[in-house]
Amino acid sequence: MAAPRNLALLGTGIMGAHMARRLAQAGFVTTAWNRDRAKAEKLTPFGVSVADAPSAACEEADVVIVMLSNGPVVEEVLFSADAGGRVPADVMKPGATVIVMSSIPVETCQAQAPRFAARNVGYIDAPVSGGEPGAHDGTLAIMAGGDATLVEGLADVFAPMGRVTRIGPVGTGQMTKLANQIIVGGTMAAVAEALHFATKGGADPAAVRQALMGGFADSKILNIHGARMVARDFVPGGPAEYQLKDMRTAQTLAAKNGLRFTLLDCLVGMFGSMVDRFGTGLDVSGILREVEHRADGKEKP
Repeated sequence: MAAPRNLALLGTGIMGAHMARRLAQAGFVTTAWNRDRAKAEKLTPFGVSVADAPSAACEEADVVIVMLSNGPVVEEVLFSADAGGRVPADVMKPGATVIVMSSIPVETCQAQAPRFAARNVGYIDAPVSGGEPGAHDGTLAIMAGGDATLVEGLADVFAPMGRVTRIGPVGTGQMTKLANQIIVGGTMAAVAEALHFATKGGADPAAVRQALMGGFADSKILNIHGARMVARDFVPGGPAEYQLKDMRTAQTLAAKNGLRFTLLDCLVGMFGSMVDRFGTGLDVSGILREVEHRADGKEKP
C-alpha cells in the first residue's frame, strides 16, 4: 500500500520534538501541535508545520501520532473541544489511524480503540523506550498493540523513529512498556547502589563503570545513565516523574490481577521518595541522589 503522506504529531516535548523532526526529514508532510506553541515552532526549520489547535493538526492527517504526558491528557486532547471549538477525534478522516505513543494505562487504550473504530479510524498503542537519545537518533524500541495488518502497513511511518515490534491486540503495547519500566527502574536503582557502594569503599566510580562494561553487568543503563551518575548530570532526558508514573500504573494493574511484586513495590517507594524529596525535573539517573540519601543520610547536589 502507498505510504500515508500527511502526519500529525500531538506533543513536541523532549522526545516528541525529535520524532516530529525525523518524520519530516523522512519526507512526510508533518504538522505538529503543542500546548506551548514555542516548542513546536522550533521544528519549522526542519519543514514541520505548526497548528494552532489539535483539531487543525488532525483534520487532514492520514496518521495522528500522540506523544503527550499521561492518560488523562491524552483523553482530554483527543476527545474534548479544543481552542478552535472542535473535538479532534470528530474531525479525523475516515480511514485515518491514531498511534498513541504516550505511556498510558492499558485500560485507557482498550476504551479508546472502539470509540475510534465507531468513527472508522484505526487505533494502535505504541509506547516507546530509548529516551531522548533514542528519539534523537531514531533508535527507539516501539512496542505496538493493534491489528497486525494495520501495524505492518505503517512500517514506513515507524521506521524513522525506531524498531517496531507488534506484541498483540490493543493494550499489549502498553503492557510491554510497563514490563520495560520494571526492568529499567530496577536496573537504574541497582547501578546507582553499585556505584555508590564502590565510591564509599574508595573506588573511582568512573573506573568502576568502565570495568563493568562488557561483562555480565553491562547494560545501556550502565553505559548511558551510569555515565550521567558519575558526572552528576541529572538534567532530564527521561524525567523521573514519568518513570514513577509508569511503575505506579504497573503496580495498580498487578494488584487488579491479584499480584504483588516485592521489587516493584520497593522501586515505587524509592522513586516516589526521590520525587517527593528532590522535586520533579530530575532525570531518572537522579535516583542516585535517593540512594545516597538512604545509604548515608547526606544529600549531594
